[in-house]
Amino acid sequence: MITVGAFEAKTKFSELLDRVERGEEVVITRHGKVVARLVSQRLEIDKERDLVAEIMSFRERLRSDGFAFPRDEIIAMRDMGRR
Repeated sequence: MITVGAFEAKTKFSELLDRVERGEEVVITRHGKVVARLVSQRLEIDKERDLVAEIMSFRERLRSDGFAFPRDEIIAMRDMGRR
C-alpha cells in the first residue's frame, strides 16, 4: 500500500491506476487526512466471493451439527433491533 497526497495523485493518476491494476492499494490524502482509497475492483469482488463461500461453509457445518435457521426466526432477529 502506498500513500500519496491529492496533488501527486492528480499528476500521476495514470501511473497510480497501473499500480492498482497490478494489485496494489493506493491511499490518497489531503492535508494529511485520508480521503480516498484506490483498489482493484477485481480484488474486491474476489474478497466478497471468498467471504460468501466462507459463510456458506459455516452455515453448512452448523446445519450438519443440527442447527437450523428458519427464515421467520432470522427476520425476527433482524427486526428486533429496529424497534
